[in-house]
Amino acid sequence: MKIIGIIILIIGLIGTVLFGVQAMQDSESFSVLGMDIAVSSADWTPLIVSVVVLVVGGLLYSKGKK
Repeated sequence: MKIIGIIILIIGLIGTVLFGVQAMQDSESFSVLGMDIAVSSADWTPLIVSVVVLVVGGLLYSKGKK
């Protein structure tokens, strides 16, 4: 159980970093009355799923220690 938790934790961490960087880069900016407005057009679903996988991996890892 501990090894499975570590594997899922690592997969969740990698996904969170990759999808987080991608979500931060997916923004559009435009100018209105001299002000630059930035709007995010990112799909947040993969990032949310990666965070959930990260948390589940952490829970499995902590359960395996006991």
